[in-house]
This record gives sequence, C-alpha cells and structure tokens, in this order.
Amino acid sequence: MSARRLDASALREWAHTGVGDLIAHADEINRLNVFPVADSDTGTNMLFTMRSAWIQADALPSSAGVVAMAAALSEGALHGARGNSGVILSQILRGLADVVATAAAERSGDLPDIDAPVFAAALRHGVGLTVASIGETIAGTIVSVLQAAAGAAEHTAAGGGDIGDAVVAAGDAAVVALDKTPTQLSVLSDAGVVDAGGRGLVVLLDAMTATLTGHAPHRAEYRPSPPSHDVSAHTAAPPQFEVMYLLSGCGPGDIGRLRERLEQLGESVAIAASGQTDGDGSAGGQYSVHVHADDAGGAVEAALPLGTLSRIQITALTGGGHPAAGWGGGRAVLAVVDGDGAEELFVAEGAHVLRPDPGAPVSAKQLLRALVDAGAAQVMVLPNGYVAAEELVAGCTASNGWGVDVVPVPAGSMVQGLAALAVHDPQRQVVDDGYTMARAAAAARHGSVRLATEDALTWAGACKPGDGLGIAGDEVLIVGDDIAAAGAGLIDLLLGAGGELVTVLTGDGVDSAVGAALREHVHRKHLGTELVIYHTGHHGDALLIGVE
Repeated sequence: MSARRLDASALREWAHTGVGDLIAHADEINRLNVFPVADSDTGTNMLFTMRSAWIQADALPSSAGVVAMAAALSEGALHGARGNSGVILSQILRGLADVVATAAAERSGDLPDIDAPVFAAALRHGVGLTVASIGETIAGTIVSVLQAAAGAAEHTAAGGGDIGDAVVAAGDAAVVALDKTPTQLSVLSDAGVVDAGGRGLVVLLDAMTATLTGHAPHRAEYRPSPPSHDVSAHTAAPPQFEVMYLLSGCGPGDIGRLRERLEQLGESVAIAASGQTDGDGSAGGQYSVHVHADDAGGAVEAALPLGTLSRIQITALTGGGHPAAGWGGGRAVLAVVDGDGAEELFVAEGAHVLRPDPGAPVSAKQLLRALVDAGAAQVMVLPNGYVAAEELVAGCTASNGWGVDVVPVPAGSMVQGLAALAVHDPQRQVVDDGYTMARAAAAARHGSVRLATEDALTWAGACKPGDGLGIAGDEVLIVGDDIAAAGAGLIDLLLGAGGELVTVLTGDGVDSAVGAALREHVHRKHLGTELVIYHTGHHGDALLIGVE
C-alpha cells in the first residue's frame, strides 16, 4: 500500500503533521479527559509533548538518518513532556527509538528506513515501556489502545504487509479498541466518553498514515454523551497539584523507592526513563517524573537526595485545558505570502511564512498551526491580503487561547507587508511595535497590475484581451497596451502624492523585460526615486506595486 518509505525525512514530516493534527483535535481530546483526573488537558499535553519532539528532530541536518531522527523524537518528548499523557507519549516514542537503534545495530548500522516488522516491534516495546512508567496496566486507557495497535501491526507484518499496511492496520485497530474503552473503565462510561489519551494516539497514527499514503483516514469526532447518572456527588476531589520534573544522575535502584514515596504522596505517578543509556545499560540517569499530589513540596523533596532536578513544574489542577503561557520567549513575525521568491524574500528578512494552498484561501486552522509553529510568545501577523477578515480573527483568537499573544498588522498586500517588516523591532514593547508596523503598512500606497482576459469597459476606458490593467483599491484606473505600460502608468499615479521608494513584485511568468522597462521609466520620469524589483513568483496579479 505504501507509496513512501518511513525514512528519516518521513519521520520528520510525520512529527510536524502530528503537531498540526493535534492542534486540530486538541479541544476534542480535552473534552474527553476524565481519567486519571478530569482536568481537560490531555490534548494540550500531548500537543506540547509532540511539538517538543518535533522541534528536536527538526533541528537535525537533512543528512541525518532514521536512527538519529527517532532518537531526537524520543529525547525531545522526554524533555518536553507535559502531564501524564505526555510522559506516556514520550515512552511510545522511546519504544520507536530503541527498536530502530537495535535493528540498525543488527544490520551493521545500515537501516535506511523503518519496515513493517520494525514498526510493529516498536509499538510492542512502547507498550512495555508505558506500563513500566506508570507502574501498572489499566484496561480502558491508552495502554489498551496501544496494545491493539501493536497487535494489528504485528499481524500485518507477519502476513508480509509493507509499512503502509502496518500503519493503517494499527490505526484501524486503535479505533476499535478506543470505542471499547468505556466498557473497560467505569469512569469513562459514567462520563459518556472514550479515553482521551487513546484518542490522541489515534490522531498520531492517522498522521503517519497520511504521511506515508497521502490520505488521512476519516474518523468521526468523539463527543461526550450524557452520563447515565449523576456521578459528581460520588467523585472524590482530585489532588491539588500536578508536579513534574526531570531527574538526572539517579541510579536505577533508586527509582523504585522514589515511585513508592510518590505513590504515598499522591496518584497518577509516572516515571519515564531516557532512551540514552550508560555503560551499565541504565537510562543515562535521566528520568521524567510526574505525580498528582496535595503536597507539591514533598513530591519535589522526595527526589532531592537521588540526583539533580531541573524543569520543575507545579500546576494547580483547575482544569483550564489550555497552556498558561506562550510556547517560548521572544517575538516573531508571521507573513502570509504567495510564490517561491516571496517566501525567500520574507524569510531573509527574518519572518516565518505561511503559503496558501493553490486556489484556496487561508483558513483559521491553517493560520493557527502557523502561529503555533512560529514558536514565540508574541507573533505579529502580516496577512498581506491572503486571509479573509473572519478567518484572521478566528485564527488569532484561537491562538490566544493557546498562550500565543497575536497582533495582526493590517497589511493588504505583500508590498505593505514588506514595509511593515522593515520597521519591525522586537526590542520595543509589543504595542509600540505593532503600531509602528501598522503605520508603515498604511503609509505604503499600493496597487496591482493584471492582464485583461476579455473585452470590458472600465473606469479608465475600454480594454481588450492582452491589455494591462492598473488597479488601486477595487477600481481599474489604468489601461495600458501591456503589463509594462500599465505598470508605468500606475507608478506615475501612485507617485502623484509623493514618494521616495517604489517596490515592484513580479509574479509567476512575468518576463524580466517588464522590470527593465519599469526601471527605465522611473529613471526617466522620476529622478531621485529609488526602484527595487523582486521576482516573487506570486499568482494572480502580474505585478504588485508599492510606494513609500
């Protein structure tokens, strides 16, 4: 079935796709979260953890092999694990890394890609690591879903199926197991939900299917159904705090004692070992520790004699479902652009870019994913005329809910976006920076030139196919014999109110002779005015013109 190998490049792409799909399904997963604590954060935690895994993997060079890529995913997840579900996800990824490394060693280090048997073995190893991290097997949880996925992958591999077949089988079996979870765990049936962590695992398996086959499985959205009876009066209050930290330099013999002490203090204890090993085969002395407890200080103090603690996180279990802060520090600029040249231009100026799909407008979901991928606590957005107002508002509002502070800058064209980007200063206060960028965008008078495709009557007179149409606002103000003539007329019109800099962006298929003609025109008619021309390769309009 698979049209693609699961090599290092595909693993990297899968991680990125998984992040995007978890963004899309995070609210759905959060609504399902009732076990082990109904704090509505499983989707958020799996998203944070998977994004940490992807960031570490994406930092590897393109020459990195599948062993290094799998190891990076594992380590990134361990160091960025959020919540009980994040710790479990880190162990699933560690299962992949361990089995891939072993398979490569058995083949003298030559493992170009992951085949069906290796994938199946990785899922099965992930089951064992997950059970070891949480200390028990509880039916009706992500463990049950993972076991079903592993069994299906093993069966497919044994029958000679390829990696695509194994991944599809694992995803389908995971859905069947997920649907059974309410019958296995009473707290789920009481709440009318399936297991939230298992739903997140299905999302990631489906993301791998999409990566390998190009087709994402269609799954029904899971919504809580009305509970059979009121269980709130019989539900014990959860512990007050979630405590997490990384423990380094700890011997394997101490982990059992730490687990015993944490189980005395609270519940939902998970201790996940790093896939990096020391010479004695231990986990390099590094573990991710998670517990829900009333005595947060005691949970931290329990590990102090055993090693070095870092990344200590203590969170009140109030069930917000969204992160309380941004993904990281700093401020970024996200520009929506069209064309290879435009992407290169904006990236060279320090912006992150989002490119619309051909012939389709940018959706709020696409914008949200790009805002999250920017990896900053504050993001200035340059829509550049490619995002409808309602989608822009929806995407920015949703990103605020994920802890990203977004400032949309009213840039209606890529030339206005360039003007705004030129004055961006991340050292200023965000309000000052946003206002300055907005002023620069507004001060850039702009228009466009497109090719007439039919006979028509415009405000500037009649046009015929092949004429150039100079447009400002929504009106045709210039009709020229060709693109160059219309561009020259539009430049004259825009410079009528003054200006020192003319920026021309040439679109896909526009000959360089057009730029040369405009340069000669400006030099001849507008002495002292600077003209810059970039071939952005955008679609639609032949030219985008701005005057500052």
